[in-house]
Amino acid sequence: MNYVIEPVSAPSLPVRGRAERFPIRRIYCVGRNYEAHAREMGKDPNREPPFFFQKPADAIFEDGQAMPYPPQTRNLHHEIEWVVAIGQGGRNIPAARALEHVYGYSVGIDFTRRDLQNAAKELGRPWEWGKSFDHSAPCAAIVPASEIGHPSAARIWLAVNGVVRQQADIGELIWSVPEIIAEISASMSLAPGDLIFTGTPAGVAAVVPGDRLHGGVEGVAEIRLTVGEPQGEPS
Repeated sequence: MNYVIEPVSAPSLPVRGRAERFPIRRIYCVGRNYEAHAREMGKDPNREPPFFFQKPADAIFEDGQAMPYPPQTRNLHHEIEWVVAIGQGGRNIPAARALEHVYGYSVGIDFTRRDLQNAAKELGRPWEWGKSFDHSAPCAAIVPASEIGHPSAARIWLAVNGVVRQQADIGELIWSVPEIIAEISASMSLAPGDLIFTGTPAGVAAVVPGDRLHGGVEGVAEIRLTVGEPQGEPS
Protein backbone atom coordinates (compact mmCIF):
# COMPACT_ATOMS: atom_id res chain seq x y z
CA MET A 1 0.00 0.00 0.00
CA ASN A 2 1.25 3.48 -0.85
CA TYR A 3 0.83 6.50 1.45
CA VAL A 4 1.14 10.23 0.80
CA ILE A 5 3.50 10.43 3.79
CA GLU A 6 5.64 7.74 5.43
CA PRO A 7 3.56 6.05 8.16
CA VAL A 8 4.93 5.91 11.67
CA SER A 9 6.01 2.42 12.71
CA ALA A 10 3.63 0.56 15.02
CA PRO A 11 4.44 0.79 18.75
CA SER A 12 5.41 -2.54 20.31
CA LEU A 13 6.88 -4.19 23.38
CA PRO A 14 9.33 -7.08 23.75
CA VAL A 15 8.02 -10.50 24.73
CA ARG A 16 10.09 -12.30 27.34
CA GLY A 17 12.02 -15.18 25.81
CA ARG A 18 11.01 -14.45 22.20
CA ALA A 19 12.51 -12.55 19.29
CA GLU A 20 9.07 -11.45 18.09
CA ARG A 21 7.52 -8.36 19.63
CA PHE A 22 3.98 -7.61 20.83
CA PRO A 23 2.29 -4.91 18.69
CA ILE A 24 0.26 -2.28 20.54
CA ARG A 25 -3.15 -1.29 19.18
CA ARG A 26 -4.85 0.52 22.06
CA ILE A 27 -4.13 1.17 25.74
CA TYR A 28 -7.15 1.00 28.04
CA CYS A 29 -6.79 2.16 31.66
CA VAL A 30 -9.12 1.40 34.56
CA GLY A 31 -9.72 4.22 37.02
CA ARG A 32 -9.75 3.79 40.82
CA ASN A 33 -9.73 -0.01 40.89
CA TYR A 34 -8.26 -0.45 44.41
CA GLU A 35 -10.30 0.62 47.44
CA ALA A 36 -7.43 2.33 49.26
CA HIS A 37 -6.53 4.36 46.18
CA ALA A 38 -10.15 5.41 45.73
CA ARG A 39 -10.12 6.68 49.32
CA GLU A 40 -6.86 8.60 48.90
CA MET A 41 -8.40 10.30 45.84
CA GLY A 42 -11.39 11.31 47.96
CA LYS A 43 -13.85 8.91 46.31
CA ASP A 44 -16.26 6.25 47.56
CA PRO A 45 -14.52 2.86 47.41
CA ASN A 46 -17.80 0.96 47.05
CA ARG A 47 -18.08 -1.27 44.00
CA GLU A 48 -19.46 1.24 41.50
CA PRO A 49 -19.41 0.39 37.78
CA PRO A 50 -15.84 0.64 36.45
CA PHE A 51 -14.77 3.58 34.33
CA PHE A 52 -12.06 3.79 31.72
CA PHE A 53 -9.80 6.16 29.85
CA GLN A 54 -7.27 5.58 27.10
CA LYS A 55 -3.68 6.49 26.34
CA PRO A 56 -2.37 6.60 22.77
CA ALA A 57 -0.49 3.48 21.69
CA ASP A 58 2.69 5.47 21.19
CA ALA A 59 2.64 6.56 24.84
CA ILE A 60 4.20 3.15 25.48
CA PHE A 61 7.78 3.39 26.71
CA GLU A 62 10.12 0.47 27.32
CA ASP A 63 11.55 0.21 30.80
CA GLY A 64 15.25 0.45 31.60
CA GLN A 65 15.54 3.93 30.12
CA ALA A 66 15.38 7.52 31.30
CA MET A 67 11.86 8.88 30.83
CA PRO A 68 11.90 12.60 29.99
CA TYR A 69 10.05 14.71 32.55
CA PRO A 70 6.97 15.93 30.63
CA PRO A 71 6.20 19.57 29.87
CA GLN A 72 3.44 21.72 31.38
CA THR A 73 3.46 20.07 34.82
CA ARG A 74 5.01 20.55 38.23
CA ASN A 75 3.23 17.57 39.79
CA LEU A 76 4.01 14.33 37.94
CA HIS A 77 2.65 11.26 39.76
CA HIS A 78 3.55 7.58 39.46
CA GLU A 79 0.83 4.90 39.38
CA ILE A 80 2.14 1.30 39.25
CA GLU A 81 -0.25 -1.08 37.47
CA TRP A 82 -0.67 -4.74 36.53
CA VAL A 83 -0.95 -4.88 32.72
CA VAL A 84 -2.97 -7.34 30.65
CA ALA A 85 -2.07 -8.02 26.99
CA ILE A 86 -4.92 -9.15 24.74
CA GLY A 87 -4.13 -11.84 22.19
CA GLN A 88 -7.60 -12.68 20.92
CA GLY A 89 -10.23 -10.03 20.27
CA GLY A 90 -13.98 -10.07 20.52
CA ARG A 91 -17.22 -8.31 21.47
CA ASN A 92 -19.44 -9.09 24.45
CA ILE A 93 -16.91 -11.48 25.90
CA PRO A 94 -18.38 -13.26 28.95
CA ALA A 95 -16.29 -12.99 32.10
CA ALA A 96 -16.24 -16.79 32.39
CA ARG A 97 -14.29 -17.00 29.09
CA ALA A 98 -12.36 -13.74 29.27
CA LEU A 99 -8.99 -15.24 30.19
CA GLU A 100 -9.02 -17.19 26.91
CA HIS A 101 -8.46 -13.81 25.23
CA VAL A 102 -5.35 -12.92 27.26
CA TYR A 103 -1.95 -13.38 25.63
CA GLY A 104 0.08 -12.41 28.66
CA TYR A 105 0.82 -9.98 31.47
CA SER A 106 3.29 -7.31 32.47
CA VAL A 107 3.70 -4.33 34.78
CA GLY A 108 3.58 -0.67 33.82
CA ILE A 109 3.31 2.83 35.22
CA ASP A 110 0.44 5.18 34.44
CA PHE A 111 2.20 8.53 34.74
CA THR A 112 -0.18 11.40 35.46
CA ARG A 113 0.26 15.15 35.22
CA ARG A 114 -1.83 15.54 38.37
CA ASP A 115 -2.01 19.33 38.26
CA LEU A 116 -3.43 19.25 34.73
CA GLN A 117 -5.83 16.46 35.64
CA ASN A 118 -7.11 18.26 38.72
CA ALA A 119 -7.58 21.53 36.84
CA ALA A 120 -9.63 19.72 34.18
CA LYS A 121 -11.76 18.03 36.85
CA GLU A 122 -12.52 21.37 38.51
CA LEU A 123 -13.73 22.74 35.17
CA GLY A 124 -15.78 19.63 34.39
CA ARG A 125 -13.62 18.90 31.35
CA PRO A 126 -12.08 15.64 30.10
CA TRP A 127 -8.75 15.01 31.82
CA GLU A 128 -7.02 13.26 28.92
CA TRP A 129 -4.32 15.98 28.84
CA GLY A 130 -3.22 14.92 32.31
CA LYS A 131 -2.94 11.26 31.29
CA SER A 132 -2.21 10.87 27.58
CA PHE A 133 1.12 12.56 26.95
CA ASP A 134 4.39 11.31 25.43
CA HIS A 135 6.10 8.48 27.39
CA SER A 136 3.20 8.31 29.86
CA ALA A 137 2.87 4.50 29.75
CA PRO A 138 6.22 2.82 30.44
CA CYS A 139 5.88 -0.95 30.50
CA ALA A 140 8.08 -3.99 31.01
CA ALA A 141 8.26 -6.88 28.55
CA ILE A 142 5.13 -8.97 28.07
CA VAL A 143 5.24 -12.38 29.75
CA PRO A 144 3.08 -15.02 27.99
CA ALA A 145 0.29 -16.56 30.03
CA SER A 146 1.39 -19.91 28.60
CA GLU A 147 4.44 -19.59 30.89
CA ILE A 148 2.94 -18.18 34.09
CA GLY A 149 -0.76 -18.94 33.89
CA HIS A 150 -3.32 -16.33 34.94
CA PRO A 151 -2.32 -14.84 38.32
CA SER A 152 -5.11 -13.96 40.70
CA ALA A 153 -2.99 -12.94 43.69
CA ALA A 154 0.49 -11.40 43.76
CA ARG A 155 2.24 -8.49 45.43
CA ILE A 156 2.30 -5.30 43.35
CA TRP A 157 4.73 -2.60 44.50
CA LEU A 158 6.69 0.48 43.51
CA ALA A 159 9.76 1.99 45.17
CA VAL A 160 11.22 5.44 44.46
CA ASN A 161 14.91 5.82 45.27
CA GLY A 162 14.75 2.57 47.22
CA VAL A 163 11.76 3.55 49.38
CA VAL A 164 8.52 1.62 48.81
CA ARG A 165 5.63 3.99 48.14
CA GLN A 166 2.94 1.72 46.69
CA GLN A 167 2.19 -1.83 47.82
CA ALA A 168 -0.86 -4.07 47.56
CA ASP A 169 -1.99 -7.37 46.06
CA ILE A 170 -3.56 -7.75 42.63
CA GLY A 171 -6.19 -9.89 44.33
CA GLU A 172 -7.48 -6.64 45.86
CA LEU A 173 -8.71 -5.28 42.52
CA ILE A 174 -12.28 -4.06 42.87
CA TRP A 175 -13.00 -5.28 39.32
CA SER A 176 -11.15 -8.45 38.33
CA VAL A 177 -9.41 -8.96 34.99
CA PRO A 178 -12.24 -11.15 33.59
CA GLU A 179 -14.81 -8.55 34.66
CA ILE A 180 -12.76 -5.72 33.11
CA ILE A 181 -12.47 -7.58 29.81
CA ALA A 182 -16.20 -8.30 29.80
CA GLU A 183 -17.01 -4.64 30.56
CA ILE A 184 -14.76 -3.18 27.86
CA SER A 185 -15.90 -5.65 25.22
CA ALA A 186 -19.54 -4.84 25.95
CA SER A 187 -18.87 -1.27 24.80
CA MET A 188 -16.37 -1.76 21.96
CA SER A 189 -14.41 -4.48 20.25
CA LEU A 190 -11.25 -5.67 21.91
CA ALA A 191 -8.55 -6.71 19.44
CA PRO A 192 -5.17 -8.44 19.48
CA GLY A 193 -2.56 -5.94 20.61
CA ASP A 194 -4.73 -4.14 23.14
CA LEU A 195 -3.23 -3.48 26.57
CA ILE A 196 -5.24 -2.97 29.75
CA PHE A 197 -3.69 -1.10 32.69
CA THR A 198 -5.83 -2.48 35.51
CA GLY A 199 -5.61 0.31 38.09
CA THR A 200 -3.18 1.46 40.77
CA PRO A 201 -3.02 0.86 44.53
CA ALA A 202 -2.71 3.60 47.14
CA GLY A 203 0.45 5.61 47.62
CA VAL A 204 0.63 7.63 44.41
CA ALA A 205 2.96 10.61 44.76
CA ALA A 206 5.12 13.02 42.82
CA VAL A 207 8.46 12.28 41.17
CA VAL A 208 11.14 14.68 39.95
CA PRO A 209 14.08 14.44 37.54
CA GLY A 210 16.73 12.08 38.88
CA ASP A 211 14.31 9.82 40.76
CA ARG A 212 14.88 6.07 40.28
CA LEU A 213 11.75 3.91 40.08
CA HIS A 214 11.65 0.15 40.58
CA GLY A 215 8.44 -1.82 40.80
CA GLY A 216 6.78 -5.03 39.83
CA VAL A 217 4.15 -7.71 40.15
CA GLU A 218 5.74 -10.69 41.88
CA GLY A 219 5.95 -13.72 39.64
CA VAL A 220 5.13 -11.64 36.57
CA ALA A 221 7.57 -8.83 35.77
CA GLU A 222 9.55 -5.91 37.15
CA ILE A 223 10.05 -2.41 35.78
CA ARG A 224 12.94 0.00 36.28
CA LEU A 225 13.40 3.50 34.97
CA THR A 226 14.82 6.89 35.84
CA VAL A 227 12.97 10.18 35.53
CA GLY A 228 15.05 12.27 33.17
CA GLU A 229 15.34 15.99 32.56
CA PRO A 230 12.69 17.76 30.45
CA GLN A 231 13.21 17.48 26.72
CA GLY A 232 14.03 20.58 24.73
CA GLU A 233 11.48 22.11 22.43
CA PRO A 234 11.15 20.20 19.11
CA SER A 235 12.52 21.89 16.01
